[in-house]
Amino acid sequence: MTSYIDIGVSNIIIDANVGNYPGTMTMRAAEKLRMQPGVAWRALKTLIANPEDTAQVFVIIRAMSGPSLERGFERFIKLPVGRRIIEEKIDLLQTLSDRDCLRAMPAGSLGRAYLNFVESENLSADGLVQASEADADGYENPWLERYGKRLRDMHDLWHTTTGYGRDELGELCLLAFTYAQTRNRGIGLIVLVAALKMHQALGRGALRATLRGYRDGRRAAWLPGVDWEAMLSRPLDEIRSEFGIPAPVAYQEVRHLVAA
Repeated sequence: MTSYIDIGVSNIIIDANVGNYPGTMTMRAAEKLRMQPGVAWRALKTLIANPEDTAQVFVIIRAMSGPSLERGFERFIKLPVGRRIIEEKIDLLQTLSDRDCLRAMPAGSLGRAYLNFVESENLSADGLVQASEADADGYENPWLERYGKRLRDMHDLWHTTTGYGRDELGELCLLAFTYAQTRNRGIGLIVLVAALKMHQALGRGALRATLRGYRDGRRAAWLPGVDWEAMLSRPLDEIRSEFGIPAPVAYQEVRHLVAA
């Protein structure tokens, strides 16, 4: 199961201390943001039948997201790094696609660990782009779009930083962590259903690992606001310590039991 990112928009006016936010959302955008449980349920059934159909993840997220993306953007744009990223149009995807640059970073750095992760899993930095944009209506606001896409492009960086793998339980735990960070109800719905499914397959340990992922996401620093470009050259262990991200012990225990 794969994640992630809320592509909805909302009809909320940004307060004056945010700055020159380029326009408010139209009523048409607000109509799009209404909860669509029927759409989400149909996509969820399709996803259960075919867990490889990643596009359904984004259908569920869009249908159930509510104002989570807009709220995250409000928080992000108030940060100096957030304002700079938006105004200077800094593209995380472009940075993560430069494998020569990542390979030149120090051993033990986040950049090198990320590169090892995507190469070992045969991934590309833009792997989620096509799935996330299928059947999407797009954004009403360019700043919100930049923030939403940046969130999407962080996904494999979060895999690397948290230590959760790309197996089904690892994806579930990372989604639980992501829900705690973003409060996206679409992600929460996927976590709930997938956790019940994983409980049937792997027992109570899967539920404990999922809950641990959620708790760790609650306790960690707010990762959407991190200057990931500046983090890539720094030691991964140092970043985990600074942001309060512990080893995924509960997840690792279940993995060891399954492998035994």
